[in-house]
Amino acid sequence: MMHQISEIEKLSSGRYRITLDDGLQFPLYGKELGQYGIEVDAVLPEAAYLEIMLELLPTRAKKKALHLLERMDRTEQQLRTKLTEGGYPPEIVEQTLEYVKGFHYIDDVRYARTYMEYRRASRSLRQMEQDLYQKGISRADVQEALEEMEAPDEEQQIRQWIAKKRFDAETADRQERDRLIRFLLRRGYGMAVIQRVLRSMDETG
Repeated sequence: MMHQISEIEKLSSGRYRITLDDGLQFPLYGKELGQYGIEVDAVLPEAAYLEIMLELLPTRAKKKALHLLERMDRTEQQLRTKLTEGGYPPEIVEQTLEYVKGFHYIDDVRYARTYMEYRRASRSLRQMEQDLYQKGISRADVQEALEEMEAPDEEQQIRQWIAKKRFDAETADRQERDRLIRFLLRRGYGMAVIQRVLRSMDETG
């Protein structure tokens, strides 16, 4: 099979993005262009293509992934995004993810559990769930993490927000009360728990 080189684009840090005529793209360093005879319109020999795709890039992608994970814990989707931004072909990205998952270097359930444990004192359950979904963690992994942790005390959190907002249930008018409720709803608290706290304040006030 022929692999003709259709484009060479200079990136940062001495790297280049190589595009083949079938649309496949991959990154190489400047010194490797000469090593593999990379030139626009040239044909990449099959042996060189296989060495790049089966040895060079997989090894480099694994090192990149491990370096990223050393700096901070990441979700599977975050790591996939970083590798894709690094120019690695989709197949190599997925192979790398399977490699690091095999050693539990990434574990979305663990990530979700740790994330919620650190934030359960200040964030609603719904808000934490939405944060995790936005990070690419699946609903199933979030639910599994929830089963292993104690639910946050949302009533106490709401009381803390009320104190921080200096809301006085005795003197507040309807407009102030509605504004507080909208604020709490945006924070992910359900109407039922909000009303329960406000009723309790009314009764004790």
